[in-house]
Amino acid sequence: MPEKEYTAAAVIIGNEVLSGRVTDANVPFLANELKALGIRLREARIIPDIEEEIVEAVNTLRARHDYVFTTGGIGPTHDDITAASIAVAVGRPLIRHPGATRILEEHYGDQLNDARLRMANTPEGSVLLENPISRAPGFQVENIFVLPGVPSILQAIFHGFKHRLAGGKPLKARTITMALAESAISEGFQRIQQLFPDMEMGSYPYIRGGRFGASIVLRSADEAALDAAAAEVMALARALGAEPKVHERESGDISDF
Repeated sequence: MPEKEYTAAAVIIGNEVLSGRVTDANVPFLANELKALGIRLREARIIPDIEEEIVEAVNTLRARHDYVFTTGGIGPTHDDITAASIAVAVGRPLIRHPGATRILEEHYGDQLNDARLRMANTPEGSVLLENPISRAPGFQVENIFVLPGVPSILQAIFHGFKHRLAGGKPLKARTITMALAESAISEGFQRIQQLFPDMEMGSYPYIRGGRFGASIVLRSADEAALDAAAAEVMALARALGAEPKVHERESGDISDF
């Protein structure tokens, strides 16, 4: 019986991301952390602060994947509508979570006001996710993890609960670079994919020193299969007159190869 594949999706919520004022750093973080846990990030959506779109995205993705991670929209301002939208998506009333209220009372003291108390609102039955930096917690309801958009805070919260996530075997990677254009290797690369149909393979072109090259990235939980596929890619490169280089990691930047 094949091992279960665990998958996840990310929903990036915020007009500031769509407008270009903020560059998202959370999807790369989540992808890498989940990969190490044997969970594949299969989808990522960037959507505005609109309840209907949040509800549609979350309900579609939570039915399709083991986990959904949302980022953004859980602050104290009027446009922070993620908690209320998640409550609609899961069909639960929005409540002022007593545990979150206590945390905010302890943190803000006399400075606690109605706006800050909004950060204690969660769908009924939610589990709080500890925030060691700014204290206002994230929360989990069913298979949805609701996180802030600030990368440093999201990362701190994620590290606090990631041990609870069930996953499969962590994916490993091989990257093979070669000074050959993608068009030169396409036929042979297709043949190698057919030899290893269950392996994730990608070809990424680059230009260096005025010459075209390609980085072939192989991903699998099976290290022996990775070695065999890498050997095939290297043989292909050499047959076409290039000397390949193998890297025991992934990289989006070929400048250090």
